Amino acid sequence: MVTRLHLIRHGATTLSAEDRFAGAIDVPLSDEGRAQAARLGERLSSTKLCAIYASPLSRTMETARLVGGPQQLEPRPEPGLKEIAHGHWEEKRRKEVEEQYKAEYDAWEEDPFTYAPPGGETGLAVMARALPVIREIVTRHPDENIAVVSHKATIRLLLSSLLGFDARGYRDRLDQAPACLNIVDFKDPVRARLMLYNDTSHYAQEARRASGLSKWWDKSSG
Repeated sequence: MVTRLHLIRHGATTLSAEDRFAGAIDVPLSDEGRAQAARLGERLSSTKLCAIYASPLSRTMETARLVGGPQQLEPRPEPGLKEIAHGHWEEKRRKEVEEQYKAEYDAWEEDPFTYAPPGGETGLAVMARALPVIREIVTRHPDENIAVVSHKATIRLLLSSLLGFDARGYRDRLDQAPACLNIVDFKDPVRARLMLYNDTSHYAQEARRASGLSKWWDKSSG
């Protein structure tokens, strides 16, 4: 048995373009994001998908509808796939958070896996709710092609766990461009192999976006 999971980040939004935190809040896709998702739908139209699942937020559900549209697939919402919540940082620009909540931001930069700002979630909490959802989806669809649309941090945490990486460094070592495609093959619900990572060739955007990673990456690459 090999179940192939097409793991997709939602398309671009206005807030993501402005480098604002938009984890738990509901933000629609921008026109650019809709175009990205539509192109991914065209790319996958020759791959028979048996189902498409998505975080229930509007940006992921709309991405899933555009991706699944060519195959007449309606997305199935899964709350466990939602993005990490950033508490009182939501909707603020990253620079504003660094200035207004410096101690919190520094603690999060150092350890985003077990630290969360007030009202937010830790990476550990996100992994604990999202990983069982993926396991259930894979179990439900043996030897089939499926798609899952989720969010940047959630996908990075999932990949860290599925592939045996140290998830404490997920922000330093993994990136996810808008509407990117990852492909993960499952031999069984717990053994996975990464076949494609952070691919955006369907809309020809440069996928290396250092500004989307942590300060550690920016300093190391300078």
